[in-house]
Amino acid sequence: MLGWLYAGRMAGFAKLVPSARGLLVFEAAVRLGSFTAAAREFNVTQPSISRSIAQLEADFGVPLFTRGPTGLAPTAEGRALHSAVREGFDGIAEVIRRMKQNSAAKPVVTLSLSSSLATYWFVPRLGAFNTRFPDVDLRFELIAGVLRGPAENVDLATRILADDDTHYHHWAFSPEVIVPVCSPSYLSAHGRLIHAGTGEGHALLHLTDAKEQWLDAWGSVADRKTSRAKWLEFSDYAVVLQAAMNGEGVALGWLSNVSRALLQGTLVPASDRQIKTGRIHQLIAPRSRPVRPVVSDICGWMIAEMQAELKALHPILRPDTL
Repeated sequence: MLGWLYAGRMAGFAKLVPSARGLLVFEAAVRLGSFTAAAREFNVTQPSISRSIAQLEADFGVPLFTRGPTGLAPTAEGRALHSAVREGFDGIAEVIRRMKQNSAAKPVVTLSLSSSLATYWFVPRLGAFNTRFPDVDLRFELIAGVLRGPAENVDLATRILADDDTHYHHWAFSPEVIVPVCSPSYLSAHGRLIHAGTGEGHALLHLTDAKEQWLDAWGSVADRKTSRAKWLEFSDYAVVLQAAMNGEGVALGWLSNVSRALLQGTLVPASDRQIKTGRIHQLIAPRSRPVRPVVSDICGWMIAEMQAELKALHPILRPDTL
């Protein structure tokens, strides 16, 4: 009986949507904002895309786009259809992804991390990770600048969540502590940075897309109207830290990223400033799918590693910082 009902529904769907490819073309046109861009994605001509959309509009009996001098925009019906199509495609993609993972020789775990955390915290631990999880393959999705954006299509991510966020499971990973850092050779040559001063003789290494957000952490030394420090900006925070390690200047060091370098002495505090913001870097997993046991195990391993490192940092940082 259920089989007949399912077959009937599918037959009805096929009559409503004669061309599944038309829905794919429609989704791409909405997502990319133009028929020309959709044509590039499907490696066809722009008129071919236009014909596919026109056929859908004829089948449905409503316009799906408005076409004007400012460009292409979905109608109200087009937006409603796109929402349904996108939800369906996401569900299909998730099922296929799981099938591929389940059929693979090893489970694949996808991590969304900052490029700096991956470079200076995770990569040095790959040996320990492989010993602990010999049958797990990792896939890293890296963010060069400030951690932002959703983390829906990954297994585990690092973010700072709002207290009322209900979209993710979350576990405390590291307190957000900011410590200006530099190399030992830079400190020896230039002395400690005075945040209330002009910064003369110093170079300040900074992340481009966080300049305004981080000015309070720098203090008045970063006031471009009065500062005499040299200002070097990078779009990737991993490069900011590498420049600091190379002796090129002072960087704001987020403890979750510089903890290992501080313990190894490749970076040292560049000033007396140590800021505990009260926020928490968290490991998060989307609630939209079950958390696999292996992901829970990796989460626990990362937290234990970070807690051991934070404990080892107590002699280096002020007692009230951690």
